[in-house]
Amino acid sequence: MDLQTRKLTFIQEFLRIQNEEIISGLEEMLKKRKAELYEENLKPMSMEQFNADIDQSLEDSANDRVISARDLKEEIKKWS
Repeated sequence: MDLQTRKLTFIQEFLRIQNEEIISGLEEMLKKRKAELYEENLKPMSMEQFNADIDQSLEDSANDRVISARDLKEEIKKWS
């Protein structure tokens, strides 16, 4: 059975569930597993990259290519 068929079968079965505890358990399991997979794919930053990012940040700050947290929050409010 291919992945698409498995997902559709799962959705059909999920829609038949009437027990809220089962739904909550599945939600928690999904959140936990997604977090685990995300963490498994994280790769540590090299010291060279870390230092390059710091240098870039300092340069951006020195050249006034920054935005204050207050201004950023106001900008974000306009997005929706």
